Amino acid sequence: MYIPYGHQTITEDDIQAVVDVLRSDYLTTGPAVEEFERKVAGYTGATYAVAVSNGTAALHTACLAAGIGPGDEVITTPITFAASANCVLYCGARPVFADIDPVTYNIDPEDIEKKITPRTKAIIPVHFTGQPCAMDEIHKIARKHGLLVIEDAAHALGAEYKGKKIGSLPSDITIFSFHPVKPITTGEGGMAVTDDKGLYERLKLFRSHGITREEGMMEKKEGGWYYEQVALGFNYRMTDIQAALGSSQLGKLDGFIQRRQCVAERYNKAFEGTPGLILPAQQEGTKSGWHLYVLQAPGFGRDRVFASLRDEGIGVNVHYIPVYRHPYYQRHGYQDTFCPNAEALYQDMISLPIYPGLEEGQQEIVIEKVLSVLGR
Repeated sequence: MYIPYGHQTITEDDIQAVVDVLRSDYLTTGPAVEEFERKVAGYTGATYAVAVSNGTAALHTACLAAGIGPGDEVITTPITFAASANCVLYCGARPVFADIDPVTYNIDPEDIEKKITPRTKAIIPVHFTGQPCAMDEIHKIARKHGLLVIEDAAHALGAEYKGKKIGSLPSDITIFSFHPVKPITTGEGGMAVTDDKGLYERLKLFRSHGITREEGMMEKKEGGWYYEQVALGFNYRMTDIQAALGSSQLGKLDGFIQRRQCVAERYNKAFEGTPGLILPAQQEGTKSGWHLYVLQAPGFGRDRVFASLRDEGIGVNVHYIPVYRHPYYQRHGYQDTFCPNAEALYQDMISLPIYPGLEEGQQEIVIEKVLSVLGR
């Protein structure tokens, strides 16, 4: 038996929703996409939502809509998937890495403040593992320095910060991902939400080639058939097939998060008091989406633990290699970048299986194997 670290949960009603679209008049961007956007906006409490082809596309269009470009700097965390920084590079700007808080593993507001320069345009905090960042402090810093805030909530749809859903906080844009291991899935897919109408219009524009039919955005109007390309955009559209699956999944999201929380609590109970293990912290005033369950095992030799658990059929993983360590970044000016807290976490961290469909018996196997491997 192989137990992966993450897995989608698809039921018959999800399949039927997709089949219904396949039998309809629309396969690509149509009424199902608009419905999914309305549902995500309603769920998160955002005013506007724009569906795109994947989470990376959501990050890229968010940066474009925010006007990030050559000469700008954007501060983000090194403990994230590369897309959180790559989206800045796509716009010709430079990502700057602030260190993490050693307790939450999220970006440290104090180090954000230290990394601000006259070139800084925005902050991209990442709600790593589904645990919300210290957004009050981040928003305070952004207001003080006149910076934009783009929340990378790829892990955090359904998570809450001080009683508010992620997506309803006073950030400029928040993005979500619908990759199969994320809180809900559309196969591949992403979403950007905002309360700013101007940003909303720009997000829509960059999603679809920079083409618009909106009269206020075109230079002229020649007829009902007429449209103009007014910016250089991309084909980042979501299909109705994906959106139908997303709408069906969204109705199950709260249940999915509850199941993830149960899995996390069972791990905590099993591992509590184990010498040398550091369990993930839950920050006061937050409700994590528990996208990942990250253990630290200092002194055990993370690489040996990883290999042994994989040999036992436990699909553990490591999230993430600090972004600035990747060869591309090392070749492009990040040779001297070093975030000590991020480095310490990376040396010891390991992600255990956590997803709604993880059965109790499977989790007991994971727990037994982890304790057995550590005991060796």
